[in-house]
Amino acid sequence: MQIDIQGEAVILLPQKAIWLKNQSIVLLADLHFGKINHFRKSGIPVPPKANDKNTDLLISVLQITKPERVIFLGDLFHSHYNEEWEVLGQVRRHFVNCSFELVLGNHDILSALQYERNNLQLHVGEYRLGNFLLSHEPLQNIPADTYNLAGHIHPAVRLRGTGRQSVTLPCFYFGKQQGILPAFGSFTGMARIVPKKHDRIFVIAENKVIAYPHE
Repeated sequence: MQIDIQGEAVILLPQKAIWLKNQSIVLLADLHFGKINHFRKSGIPVPPKANDKNTDLLISVLQITKPERVIFLGDLFHSHYNEEWEVLGQVRRHFVNCSFELVLGNHDILSALQYERNNLQLHVGEYRLGNFLLSHEPLQNIPADTYNLAGHIHPAVRLRGTGRQSVTLPCFYFGKQQGILPAFGSFTGMARIVPKKHDRIFVIAENKVIAYPHE
């Protein structure tokens, strides 16, 4: 689904990423590589193919869009080094014509040398991309001439069916001056938001991006 933000064509992908086609840039947030292994070490049961799902989804996005740049809006990794780092390194080496960049998030705590080893370009704090101001956490004070795109929240909305049936689904959120991407990774959790009247919400359901029906 394509929408317009600040005069820029923005394509919302059902893989929970944004495709800035005119700039050949993919944006995604909160992949949390390593969280699944963290769960397993803590004795929390996780399906054996869960790691593959995240990797396959990332590869799918890169194969579909063939971007020149992919920018992760924070929390690419879940804290400490583990074997999933090596998986990302393999993906990185396969897409040699694509620049991998990371706007540092609160879970991205490894040394700069570790990121450099995987050819990840780091952006500390906010990163200006044309009219967009990219960050991990949603900004409180946004300059008047910019639109903030962020992650961190893992936004979701509840859709109600007949009777008492309801389902909570991940979504893209776009307010007047700020947009929040859904968490790209699995097993990241979701935070239900309550949209305001003029917010634009797009839900990911059954591999489709659907405009959220405001009540």
